[in-house]
Amino acid sequence: MRKIFLVSVWGVGTMLYAGLTDFQTIEKAHSAYDAKEFGKSVSLLESLDNSSAQKQYDIGNALYKEQKYDEAIKAYEKAKGVDEASRQYNLANSYFKNGDLDKSIESFEESLKHRDDPETKHNLEVAKKEKLKKDKDGDKKMKDKKKDDKKKDDKEKKDDDKKQDDQKKEDKEKKQDDKQNGDKEKEEKKKQEAKEKEEQKKKEQEKKESSQPQKKEMTKEEKMNEQELKRLMKKMGQDKTPTMMYQMGQPKENQRSEDAKPW
Repeated sequence: MRKIFLVSVWGVGTMLYAGLTDFQTIEKAHSAYDAKEFGKSVSLLESLDNSSAQKQYDIGNALYKEQKYDEAIKAYEKAKGVDEASRQYNLANSYFKNGDLDKSIESFEESLKHRDDPETKHNLEVAKKEKLKKDKDGDKKMKDKKKDDKKKDDKEKKDDDKKQDDQKKEDKEKKQDDKQNGDKEKEEKKKQEAKEKEEQKKKEQEKKESSQPQKKEMTKEEKMNEQELKRLMKKMGQDKTPTMMYQMGQPKENQRSEDAKPW
């Protein structure tokens, strides 16, 4: 890329906007620029009470050397009126350094309209190639980004599907647990109802028994008499003793009494 030579335009600049009182300041700015003290050069130029296009052009050159491309572009934009081929050329270089390739190409082409210059053509081709490379890189980055986005989307979709499957599984297990718990509760309820029914039945039976007259408990003697009676009844049933008992109870008419008199 062609260098920007402040010296080549300074003499013209001095002739255009320098008064006798400013000549010394311009010389100091010139010396600072040659010493690569570009910031000092800018300060000296800006201190001049002058707003000519040449002054702005020289400030733009110093700012460009200071690598302050945004500020250099602003200065060149205000420098309309100087050699347009050079102004557009320097603008193009500033845009290129600043990464704005579209405007850089536009300014190089504008410079060529004013002057057919081999170096400007060369720089224009460099800017176009850089733009093509940047576009390709941009396309590649875009494709890579799309791939990454797709992978990310696929992963998120997979994660969402897994979450849904896990949720369905959890819901199914919960439903089964609820059913089992429900069945268990029903079984417990049945058992409880059966137990309560049994207890109620038992209470009713006890109540019924308590309402019936209780049999008077026999004395020991009565029990012995009852047992003896049962034994005799059993024996009588076997030996047909009732008749004998009757005979024993009623003495025969023709039987003599042991106490009767012999007469």
